[in-house]
Amino acid sequence: MKDRLDRINKRIADAATGCGRIPETIRLVAVSKTVDAERVAEAIDAGVAIVGENYIQEARDKFNTLYGRPVQWHFIGHLQSNKAKYAVRMFDLIHSVESLKLATALDKEARKNNKVQEILIQVNISREETKSGIAETGAVELIKQISRLDNLRVKGLMTMPPFFDAPEQARPFFRQLSRLRNRIVEHNIPGVSMQELSMGMTGDFEVAIEEGATLVRIGTAIFGARP
Repeated sequence: MKDRLDRINKRIADAATGCGRIPETIRLVAVSKTVDAERVAEAIDAGVAIVGENYIQEARDKFNTLYGRPVQWHFIGHLQSNKAKYAVRMFDLIHSVESLKLATALDKEARKNNKVQEILIQVNISREETKSGIAETGAVELIKQISRLDNLRVKGLMTMPPFFDAPEQARPFFRQLSRLRNRIVEHNIPGVSMQELSMGMTGDFEVAIEEGATLVRIGTAIFGARP
């Protein structure tokens, strides 16, 4: 685990320095979907600082087991409004907010928990019907609406490009998200920061870093192939 993690961190650093970025501005999210709590604990011991989970029930089991460990928890999967209360209790950052309905549910639960919940807006840059996320054309208006909610803070954007065997083919989608981020910054929406771009996974994270990723979501390169 430690060797795999060291190799990934070196690749992140090399990709960053290769395009003139500071490696410390890019954070690794260790995606632990289907990985049991024991192996997640091993990853934390090896230096993982952020754990990324896709499913609420699976995350609850691991969160309860590993509560108190020095790690951030990020939710990166599709989130239903009726699971908002669990998400707010567990996660430091939710990557996958795509609607005002979900944002309103999260805001309500965050208020109950006396918490300001940090979120990213998931954008369906590729316009694939099978992918979640707000259409690029609706992103600015959605963020303006969410900015009025007192207990949420928009910290940036997330996307998932189509799957390609060649990482270079994903570059236009990462570049498009980065450009959207820049346009949103120009709107100067109160309470909204665009410091995070969550994009890039095991197969294409180096290209994502070259296009501005600050959070890369990597699972199989750390934990191995899923069963």
